[in-house]
Amino acid sequence: MTRVYLDHNATSPLRPEARAAMIAAMDVCGNPSSVHAEGRAAKAVVERARAQIAAAFGADGADVVFTSGSTEGAALALMGRDLHGATLEHDAVRAWTVEDLAVDPSGRVRVTDPQNSCVQLANSETGVIQDLPEGLAVTDATQAFGKLPVAFNWMGATMALISAHKFGGPKGIGAVVLKRGTDLAAQIKGGGQEMGRRSGTENVIGIAGFGAAAEVAAKDLDNGVWDRVAEIRNILEKAVAAECPDTIFVGKDARRLPNTSCFATPGWKGETQVMQMDLAGFAISAGSACSSGKVRASAVLTAMGFDEMTAQGAIRVSLGADTTETDVLRFAEAWCAKQKKHRARSA
Repeated sequence: MTRVYLDHNATSPLRPEARAAMIAAMDVCGNPSSVHAEGRAAKAVVERARAQIAAAFGADGADVVFTSGSTEGAALALMGRDLHGATLEHDAVRAWTVEDLAVDPSGRVRVTDPQNSCVQLANSETGVIQDLPEGLAVTDATQAFGKLPVAFNWMGATMALISAHKFGGPKGIGAVVLKRGTDLAAQIKGGGQEMGRRSGTENVIGIAGFGAAAEVAAKDLDNGVWDRVAEIRNILEKAVAAECPDTIFVGKDARRLPNTSCFATPGWKGETQVMQMDLAGFAISAGSACSSGKVRASAVLTAMGFDEMTAQGAIRVSLGADTTETDVLRFAEAWCAKQKKHRARSA
């Protein structure tokens, strides 16, 4: 049985270019903080990646501060700020925000005080994209970076969170991107690395892979790769709707990430669907990977006004640049067969 991976929003496979850059960085032995030739060579790897990420994210002139990922980035950007947020934010952001921003049934957030608010650019479960207000304090761009043609310098936010493994870079490396001159107090103190904002010897190997993946991700956007992915996502939803017309598609009428489809069957728990599809050879999820294993209704769907039974019955299918039409049609056939069996048992 050939397995089909449809959980790219949890993590995307490592790009060959990122792997090659990481292997090359393994042979650079110096510490980036050392002033000798070996140290300068390691520093050059870090600064090249920093420039690659800034260029790919339209963040020329901004600061790119490396972290271990968006979870640490959220703590660095948000701790002690008491910013307003919405229930549909990722748990890493919800941990540091006051959840009082209203959400409409399409999954759009209403922001009344941008400079004191944090709003995700695209939701990991539904794919719904937000229009960011000018002057926004922080945006979680983790899911959007590499999939949407966005530029930090034009999005109106003071800070943004990104993570390499969502677009083909290695796990365990991310960044906070911020307008130059923005006050950001270090949470990890010590040697004063990363412009005094995040101490600790830089993860040179991970950073090299991050930069290489960002550069290729930008080229994919320019070459229309994600337009093709959106077409395949639409084929998936059309096939599911034709065979299982009672399926509820979440956020379908809103602007979404090109690779993301969230749909629900009330009464058929998402965790059960994930296990059944896994046994059938398909990797999907029942929400954010960081919330997997927690048997509860999706906070995202609940915030959008769905009842608990529907929110518990939602799954997320997220495609990658290499997902084919055959892959999604095979999935649609297998999933609909399981859904019909569930309906028959329930009846």
